[in-house]
Amino acid sequence: MTRKAQGQEKVSTSPSLYGRVREILESARAGVARSVNTAQVVANWLIGREILEEEQRGKARAGYGARLLSGLAVRLKADFGAGYTARNLRWMRDFYVTYPRLIDPSSIWHAPRAKFEGPFGGKPGIVNAPRSQSASSLAALARPTQLADPWSPGFLNMNLSWTHYRRLLHVERDEARAFYEVEAVKNAWSARELERQIASLLFERLALSTDKKGLMRLATRGQVVQEPADVFKDPLVIEFLGLPESPRLAETKLETAILNNLQAFLLELGSGFAFVARQMRITLDGDHFNIDLVFYHTILKCFIIIDLKVGKLEHKDLGQLQLYVNWFDEHRRTTGDGPTLGLILCTDKNDAVVRYTLGPGQKRIFASRYKLHLPTVAELEAELRREVEEFGRKEGSE
Repeated sequence: MTRKAQGQEKVSTSPSLYGRVREILESARAGVARSVNTAQVVANWLIGREILEEEQRGKARAGYGARLLSGLAVRLKADFGAGYTARNLRWMRDFYVTYPRLIDPSSIWHAPRAKFEGPFGGKPGIVNAPRSQSASSLAALARPTQLADPWSPGFLNMNLSWTHYRRLLHVERDEARAFYEVEAVKNAWSARELERQIASLLFERLALSTDKKGLMRLATRGQVVQEPADVFKDPLVIEFLGLPESPRLAETKLETAILNNLQAFLLELGSGFAFVARQMRITLDGDHFNIDLVFYHTILKCFIIIDLKVGKLEHKDLGQLQLYVNWFDEHRRTTGDGPTLGLILCTDKNDAVVRYTLGPGQKRIFASRYKLHLPTVAELEAELRREVEEFGRKEGSE
């Protein structure tokens, strides 16, 4: 064997080297990105604190705050670029007001009162270190020691960027904001995904039928899946499909749009859903049936069958879904799997029809409405009133 052939053979026997090196570089790149993002969050928090303290010292002077931000913006834009407008400085001030406990002040230098040699051209910087220490690297702002252990909403998390926090500042209710923080960290939402969930009023939808203790659990732990009822939202918001609300909408078109936007649909369904199949054919004594969508839930360890319905839910739709669930339990469920669940997505439903068709106490077949537009708070409040009235009628009939 020639020396060249031997060299080629040696290289080919280590195919995993590239993968290992790539993993190292990608991890390093991700770590640097998190550090830079966290440094920006900390810097903006510190700037917000300085602005608020300066405004409070000049609060007796009319219009002082507006003049302060305008003047500061002019100087900062000249030195650091267009990102420091008066509007952005107001965001930083509001950021500190909304998250006063985000960072432990004892671990951060009060930057304007202590100058030091910075990492870029000797310019002053901000240190995230005890006052007894000195540092000259902006990366010190992102040290893991900043993070609360265990982490809870309201404290700094390295996985949330300044763009995340900007989106969170739009959420007025404290418990809703805490919920979105937890979910964004737990599900690794991008800033765009977080914005979409806030716009679709995810917290309000999950809180529709939740008592005070349930609201506190949402705010501190996010959505926790413990039983089938925890999985399904009502209504399901699928505005990302871009379909018009029309009585002529075909179920095949709805299904195709869902599959073309499967990633967004899985995000709307929630944690734990894994796509299995579409239009799965089953045969019973020569009769053929097609199941619209099949998923597997990795938390509940069970199959979930979704049947799409354009129009109002009818009792025969529930009977058909029950048939699918029973077939899956007998033919596809294996050791370790929980009972198969079924969900009908429809534009309208009558809860009394669901209850009397399926019987009392059943917890395997569910019906949710879907909306092809983002709901308003008023629409969700109307949903809540409807559910409360329906619950009252149910209690009165039992």
